[in-house]
Amino acid sequence: MNDKKQGEEQEQHNKLVEERLEKLEELRKKNINPYPYNYKVSKNTGKIRTEYENLKPEEHSGKKESVAGRIVLKRKMGKVFFITLQDEFEKIQVYFRKNDLGDLFDMLKYFDLGDFIGVKGEIFKTKTGEVTVYAEKFEILSKAIRPLPEKYHGLKDTELKYRKRYLDLIVNPESAKTFRKRIALLKAVREFLDKKGFLEVETPILHPIYGGAAAKPFTTFHNELKMNLYLRISPELYLKRLIVGGFNKVYDINKNFRNEGIDTTHNPEFTMLELYEAYKDYNDMMKLTEEMYEYVAKKVNGTTKSVFKGKEIDFKAPWPRVKMLDSIKKHAGIDASGMNAEELKKFVLSKGVEFDAEHSWGNYVQAIFEHFCEDKYEQPTFIIDHPLETSPLCKAHREDPRLIERFEPFCMGMELGNAYSELNDPITQRKLLEDQARQLKEGNEEANPLDEDFIEAIEQGMPPTGGLGIGIDRMAMLLLGKESLRDVIFFPTMKPE
Repeated sequence: MNDKKQGEEQEQHNKLVEERLEKLEELRKKNINPYPYNYKVSKNTGKIRTEYENLKPEEHSGKKESVAGRIVLKRKMGKVFFITLQDEFEKIQVYFRKNDLGDLFDMLKYFDLGDFIGVKGEIFKTKTGEVTVYAEKFEILSKAIRPLPEKYHGLKDTELKYRKRYLDLIVNPESAKTFRKRIALLKAVREFLDKKGFLEVETPILHPIYGGAAAKPFTTFHNELKMNLYLRISPELYLKRLIVGGFNKVYDINKNFRNEGIDTTHNPEFTMLELYEAYKDYNDMMKLTEEMYEYVAKKVNGTTKSVFKGKEIDFKAPWPRVKMLDSIKKHAGIDASGMNAEELKKFVLSKGVEFDAEHSWGNYVQAIFEHFCEDKYEQPTFIIDHPLETSPLCKAHREDPRLIERFEPFCMGMELGNAYSELNDPITQRKLLEDQARQLKEGNEEANPLDEDFIEAIEQGMPPTGGLGIGIDRMAMLLLGKESLRDVIFFPTMKPE
């Protein structure tokens, strides 16, 4: 948009705001409070439309209702006004007739699109079959100072949609529908886990020592304690303390914060489900994951299928299990299991694979998988048996000591979560976390500091345990068919204007 057109639009906007302020002042001069304290609504618009849908055209119900909502459409036809109101659920038409309302009819000239009003009147159907309120009484509930965007024809500017979600929700019914589905999704996740006997718990957001994920934290300072605290990057170490304490099935749906980049699949603040179950391993967690996704998909969409980027995905269990080394053999064309670190390094360098981790066999394997394989998995698939170097909190694989019993579910090239047969050997755990602390000291910003209290907890004895983390935002993207996290997060992180 050129500067001249932008200036003209701003001038027009300012003029509309000025006109609304004048109307506001006129209402006050008439001793009308443009911002009253409450209004008694008999039914929402959705219920009224459903309840009176069987009326015949031009039939009057003989029943009166009180409705309230935002004005989204106005039409004047001589001595008649039609106004469409939108509340939380739907829209309803209101009919105003001067012969019935007298001087009160003239108050309608002070109403604009975006204002909230309350109306009481009989419900009838117009001859075109529209369920309508025949206005008997009405009042202003909130005078809007700013006009709705683009004359209520929709909010097309995606940047504005994310910055001003309230406008998006007002003018784009599809956005409101998406977020209602996201809320239903969270409810279904809880319902599934509660039926399985899991207990929902709360863990701290502020951590004196961060851990549980390879991520750079956000740091803050507590004045009274004179110490740094870190926004949670993962609830893992606290949930495991509860397993040690005797809670066998726990989950936490929480906000995690990672000081990382922003794109269509990453937001610095995101919602995570993390759960732990005693006496289980990663095989049990795979079964739980696919069952949960299937359950939630059916609850939210009525089917196990969804459409994402034009492709149909089916979340019906069971999902394929693919070993990471087998995936590399198929998509990268090498047998990494039979190659040493130096041979893998040569391959990585020759293929231009991005690499910034410590040089080791396992880190090369992980980098090769990410480069050649991740985007090959469109249907839900478990990638299992990752290299030892990829996590300090996971049990070694019972068949190959170079690997760990870890899986990540993938779909449409996206990682959906992470799960382990949890490490409960305190001696090994200390060595691995000490190595993390070394890496942190040497400049690896995503390595974790040593948490002595967590190790002490494991030393008290932790039963065999399966653990699982699932990204709720990515689950919502896939099940609701949205291609960006910003479309399923009410208020995504944005750079200030």
